[in-house]
Amino acid sequence: MAPKRPRGAGAFPKPVESSAPKPPDPAELYAALDLGTNSCRMLIAQPKGSQFHVVDSFSKSVQLGAGLESTGKLSRASMGRTVQALRICQQKLKRHKVKRMRLVATEACRRASNAQEFIKKVHRETGLRLEIIEPEEEARLAVISCAPLVSTKTEQLLVVDIGGGSTELVWIDLCSVPRRDRPRAIMRLHQGFHPQNTPFPAAKVVDWISVPLGVATLRDQFHDVDDDAARFALMSWFFEENLSEFSPYAEEQCKEGFQIVGTSGTVTTVAASHLGLKRYDRTKVDGLRMTSEQIDKVIRGYLNLGPTGRRRDPRIGQDRHALIMSGSAILQALLRCWPTDRLSVADRGLREGLLYAQMSADGVLEDAPY
Repeated sequence: MAPKRPRGAGAFPKPVESSAPKPPDPAELYAALDLGTNSCRMLIAQPKGSQFHVVDSFSKSVQLGAGLESTGKLSRASMGRTVQALRICQQKLKRHKVKRMRLVATEACRRASNAQEFIKKVHRETGLRLEIIEPEEEARLAVISCAPLVSTKTEQLLVVDIGGGSTELVWIDLCSVPRRDRPRAIMRLHQGFHPQNTPFPAAKVVDWISVPLGVATLRDQFHDVDDDAARFALMSWFFEENLSEFSPYAEEQCKEGFQIVGTSGTVTTVAASHLGLKRYDRTKVDGLRMTSEQIDKVIRGYLNLGPTGRRRDPRIGQDRHALIMSGSAILQALLRCWPTDRLSVADRGLREGLLYAQMSADGVLEDAPY
């Protein structure tokens, strides 16, 4: 006996509504652009709870500061590359109809004698208005971007942002802040390193410094040294000499209760190498903790590879191999001064800080008395 045909068999199925997400409301969007000495990076995001959700992004090596060390000016070629990248950013901002944004430039534009000419050129050719920010604001924004990575056990915190043209260090004392409030106390520094009349427990900024040496500028200082190992040693010691005015430099730091948070392409590349990643994975790198010994092992591995080996190493990548040793020299100098069992790797920085600061000022982040 043939089985009965189920009722409705052969009928056309009911149409299923598309699961494609709705485009975000432009009124909720914020943008942050960071034009550094080496890279142009942008994020477009919308608030989500106490964090934000990235809607679109852009990142490109433009080498804006190429030749700046010797000429004191931004070259025509580097300005041309940068304007091309900024045109793409402008198209993304226009497509998403973003109204709230901060577009900032840092060390290369601070130092270049023709920076204002470049800023006008950018506005003329792209419509974007770049703002050159001071080192203190750059340091402050890097610090607040790292707030989610601060341990509640941390009493002394050093935040390090290794850029292309400069390196910012901020030392923060959290002893007087209740443990559960320590990450929030860091976030509240968007109001300034020494906020007045705050009802909340305050993070104390002991000292901060902007060293005018980053991965590109430090490399350029020693480009004439042929020996790979000698060049690395000279870069590391030269960077340490520039820390002498940083007040915590001479103080021996106990590892207990001490945390370094490092934000830069150098730190994330070292972390990826430590993990043996053939393809970069932000979810595995951001928030990773490394010891001084683990970092030193990776750096010694870079030296053993030599320039040719580093160029071929997929963990380092094509965009990073020329700068990884100057960045590693900075990192080694820092760990020589302050060895730690807790260097937290931050795949975040100025862009995230700009977004947090804008959203905090507008009060659109939940559960965040910033």
